[in-house]
Amino acid sequence: MDLVITPQEQKVLSVTGTDSKFPVQQIYCVGRNYADHAIEMGHDPNRETPFFFMKPAYAILDDEGEMQYPNESEDVHHEVELVIALKTGGNNIPVTEANDYIYGYAVGIDMTRRDLQAEAKDKSRPWECGKTFLHAAPCSAIAPVSNSGHIDEGMIQLSVNDEVRQQGNVDQMIWKVAEVISRLSILFHLQPGDLIYTGTPAGVGPIQRGDTIRAVIERVGELNISVAK
Repeated sequence: MDLVITPQEQKVLSVTGTDSKFPVQQIYCVGRNYADHAIEMGHDPNRETPFFFMKPAYAILDDEGEMQYPNESEDVHHEVELVIALKTGGNNIPVTEANDYIYGYAVGIDMTRRDLQAEAKDKSRPWECGKTFLHAAPCSAIAPVSNSGHIDEGMIQLSVNDEVRQQGNVDQMIWKVAEVISRLSILFHLQPGDLIYTGTPAGVGPIQRGDTIRAVIERVGELNISVAK
């Protein structure tokens, strides 16, 4: 194939316990999927229809990576999340079959330029400037379902400089893993390699240059990153 420009290298994530790599395609994120987080952000915690936003694959930052603090913001927040990694895709996936599409799970952080997101909300504009930038989606190695089993409960926690900021349980998600996949597949054509960040518990807050961040999900693994000074 005669390409007029050199394509970017495929973004991949490690797979726990193997030398294999998981190729990342699209990154989908669920908004306000924990009641306590919805409340802390000033929203109704009831079970409303889930909504989604996206991030590009270049937003991934691997475990032990150094995050570059993004431009145009002085209020970047952490949001720890369970990540679903899909092995197959499709449309209109029934809830009862959704788990069959999962390759594994990971620990992710939805980094957010909160000041830019708030400005966009105030002006009824899209959220991309708040949610999309280099290193906006740190992610751990993928834990295959064959090792971890399906994750429907388990401790989820994030610490900044060894201080616990967020702590909850995956079973507190308003929309469960299979429901999220099913609903997302109605709106989008899902692909093998897609990642789904499933929402965050309460306790989101700012990070600073020089911080060290540790995120953990029981039976999935952990993610350790630092923020460049």
